[in-house]
Amino acid sequence: MTLSDPLWCAGTGSFGARCLSVLAESTRIDRVITAYPRPAGRHLAERKTPVESAALRLGLPLSRTSDFTSDIDLLVQYKIEHPACIVVVDFAQKIGEPFLSLSGPGCLNIHPSLLPAYRGAAPVQRAIMNGENTTGVTVFRLVPRMDAGPILASRSFAIGPDETFGDISERLAVQGSRLLLNSLELFRQGRISFKEQEHENASLAPRISKSETELRWERPSKNVHDLVRAMNPVPGCFVFLGARRLKVWRTRISDLSGEAGEIAGFLDGHPVIACGTGSVALLEVQQEGKRKTDGADWLRGTDLKKGDKLK
Repeated sequence: MTLSDPLWCAGTGSFGARCLSVLAESTRIDRVITAYPRPAGRHLAERKTPVESAALRLGLPLSRTSDFTSDIDLLVQYKIEHPACIVVVDFAQKIGEPFLSLSGPGCLNIHPSLLPAYRGAAPVQRAIMNGENTTGVTVFRLVPRMDAGPILASRSFAIGPDETFGDISERLAVQGSRLLLNSLELFRQGRISFKEQEHENASLAPRISKSETELRWERPSKNVHDLVRAMNPVPGCFVFLGARRLKVWRTRISDLSGEAGEIAGFLDGHPVIACGTGSVALLEVQQEGKRKTDGADWLRGTDLKKGDKLK
């Protein structure tokens, strides 16, 4: 195929939307497929998927579906448009036949990990939570088994000690989209080919559960810090302050010590909370029902002092 051949993109979430925007800068996209809007928010108003919003902003042809594989309208469009490649990114629906048997590069996915590591829905968050120093992005061909298809190309990146889920996702979306376009051209020239994954080295990255987002001060400070940045910008970590939740968005590791959960001191006005080993300064927090704020500003609005405990 060439970059002028028909190209479809399917996706739902923010990572898919960012990839779509980058791809659209360099190649023609003939159709975007996404899910239907869903009720969201306090008033349950219908909310478009991030991919739909990006497609509308870019003026791209759009199709909505609740079941990609069995959608009759999509099958009709598939036969009419004959896409040379279908890019599937951050898409919650299963892709089956006849799409998986598309000739040439087929159905490709931009996955934000170095496969076979971190197969699943939350690869970036799991890598940060586990304290990894390196991550990457992989372009691979879809097969029926989750994230197990042959690899076309991959690239690794360092994870900075304070980088968040949002920071790394942005970098991987941009670089992964460029890698995909470059790989398609190399594939067309016969300079690269698909390689099977080392399945015996696979690891899983399941969705984040709500229970995992509660901070446990008895853990080492690095574990606490890594969890906070893995949950930024979504869904956020929290602790209880009395009966109300306090979300913690940004922290910094400190060498102060004390009993786990107590305010061990202050760093530039920010409260420093003791952990199982070490401590973390609360740089940005959000009291339940209020907006995000600097940790020092938040502290000034409370009666908390050194030695007090956060649950």
